[in-house]
Amino acid sequence: MATRIQFENNCEVGVFSKLTNAYCLVAIGGSENFYSAFEAELADSIPVVKTSIGGTRIIGRLCVGNKNGLLLPHTTTDQELQHLRNCLPDQVVVQRIDERLSALGNCIACNDHVALTHPDLDKETEEFIADVLGVEVFRQTIAGNILVGSYCAFSNRGGLVHPHTSIEDLDELSTLLQVPLVAGTVNRGSEVIAAGMTVNDWTAFCGSDTTATELSVIESVFKLREGQSTAIVDDMRKSLIDSYV
Repeated sequence: MATRIQFENNCEVGVFSKLTNAYCLVAIGGSENFYSAFEAELADSIPVVKTSIGGTRIIGRLCVGNKNGLLLPHTTTDQELQHLRNCLPDQVVVQRIDERLSALGNCIACNDHVALTHPDLDKETEEFIADVLGVEVFRQTIAGNILVGSYCAFSNRGGLVHPHTSIEDLDELSTLLQVPLVAGTVNRGSEVIAAGMTVNDWTAFCGSDTTATELSVIESVFKLREGQSTAIVDDMRKSLIDSYV
């Protein structure tokens, strides 16, 4: 299911959170509603960790991670690094890397198998991504934008990319990632997909401006309805049978 939330009246929830299949990071200093939305959805399955990175709250744009690891920019303090290592599951490798393009979340997009990166990323950083996150790395642009991490969001089940992505690019990206992709928007027409939402294999959080149409596109491409819909249909069938009997 996709949930609509906001962080301190800001709909760019992907800027203030990072969701993977093994953990969820949320920025410190938000309202209780913001945290409780994540905890209600995730607390049974993965840890929800409040943190800052480099003393800032824009954690979703500064770090990149999946179920295998988490990469942090060189601005991360020792204290923040230790806090994350203590709070995340043992199998998650937490690593700080020295990369001049320090907004890693804007420059890298990944799921548990594949990463797309900014074309100018250091070779060394590329190797770090492959090692720590356990993924295949491809240098790529999305609709001519080099900030691949900002203009797409994908899980192991599907992905949403910049609305101006051509059919050929969609096919190419879909083949690389091995997941179905759709060009679309969040937050009532915003093209900066990853800033407006954060997603994993079973749930997504979008900015509260996201329209019903955008939400239904998100739910169908990320296959977030599958687990639920059968249960809902079963319930409806039962109630129909009850009323006829």
